[in-house]
Amino acid sequence: MATDFTLPELGENIAAGDVLRVLVKAGDVLAKDQPVLELETDKATIEVPSSVAGQVKEIKVKAGDKVKVGQTILSVESGDGATAPATPPAKAPEAAPVQSAAPPPPPPPPPLPPAEAPRPVAQDREKVVDISRGVRSAAVEPESSGPSAPAAPSVRRMARELGVDIADVAGSGDEGRISVEDVKAHAKRLVTMAKANIPAIGSHVGVHVVAEPLPDFSRWGAIERQPMRGVRRKTAEHLGAVWATVPLVTQYDIADISGFEDVRKRHARQAGESSAPLTVTALAIKVIAAALRKFPQFNVSLDMAAEEIIVKKYVHIGVAVDTDRGLLVPVVRDADTKSLLQVSAEVAELAAKARSRKLTLDEMQGATFSISNLGGIGGTNFTPLVNAPEVGILGISRARMEQVFRDGQFVARLMMPLALSYDHRAVDGADGARFLRWVAEVFEQPFLLSLEG
Repeated sequence: MATDFTLPELGENIAAGDVLRVLVKAGDVLAKDQPVLELETDKATIEVPSSVAGQVKEIKVKAGDKVKVGQTILSVESGDGATAPATPPAKAPEAAPVQSAAPPPPPPPPPLPPAEAPRPVAQDREKVVDISRGVRSAAVEPESSGPSAPAAPSVRRMARELGVDIADVAGSGDEGRISVEDVKAHAKRLVTMAKANIPAIGSHVGVHVVAEPLPDFSRWGAIERQPMRGVRRKTAEHLGAVWATVPLVTQYDIADISGFEDVRKRHARQAGESSAPLTVTALAIKVIAAALRKFPQFNVSLDMAAEEIIVKKYVHIGVAVDTDRGLLVPVVRDADTKSLLQVSAEVAELAAKARSRKLTLDEMQGATFSISNLGGIGGTNFTPLVNAPEVGILGISRARMEQVFRDGQFVARLMMPLALSYDHRAVDGADGARFLRWVAEVFEQPFLLSLEG
């Protein structure tokens, strides 16, 4: 009998992913819990295990496809009595999108079904503010760029009903062809942006910023369009929303880490290969964990809709890791309760998993504050962006030897630049300065960590 395996739930707020590799082929004997798919979601790359067993009869996805939770991935022959219900499952996914686009008589448009979702989109599009010109524009005509967007008439009709400009929709099909699902996803994104911006900017300003249209770059030379997928797409959307909604302040300081560098080198000689090396990142996690206990206003999130501050009683630190797919941020949980050596070992393990695509979604969720250390690459300083809904992030740049005037003479010291960015709605400037100065002093004298408890 043929059994279908559908894409299971992937995690909170994750409805789809991009297929990187299909790990089985037709004719393979499949065991339960055997990985069948390597999938890149907005947050991580994961292997999807099968919940069925048997001989693979048909594979219904391929590398590069975008698949949704509940979509059929493959079918297996799980025993004797092969039935012919292979046709109904193939029809079901096809029927759902078409019916939502138009009822049986295709030519006349449907009499507008329950349209709670379309309304906010249309209203928000009428409230678009053109920041570059400083004027309020009128409602955008959905079909303004008509023929240039590759889409079927039924898809264009759906865009009109949802108040979406078809020219703004990124197509996921061959040669950028736009589907009904692409239109729906774009409309949902507009609604999400509008809802996110209303509490952040103020309940009296229900607007969002629309990007200027791009020119035709091919007029000046050869170009290549590459799909923005997975981690890169999520990063672009998230940081764009942060920049638009979070009033960001960055303060800078510098810490003398000469003492810690001496300890680190001594530990490396004594420990050899027996334990993870002490790193500046591991020390930064311990310092920030202690700082969050001392300055709890940095260990919060804001719920602007409810007009509440959510104070977290736990301390989980996110650590930015550079990978070939972009920046991933695994989380060291309960960092304030772990020793410096424990944190060093955990950071090394999480970084290795991030680079080998083994991080789970759970390992990248729940951070209360983040750290981004670019010291291994270089630079003198930078402005890190807050990873909302957190309200603070510490940026670390490369330490360098400098002449410092102390006790009446110049001495060579290893000085490390620090940058603290925070959400000004949650943290005042004076508190930001006190927080960063305390962090710099503990970097200079790490034994203060034990004094603070």
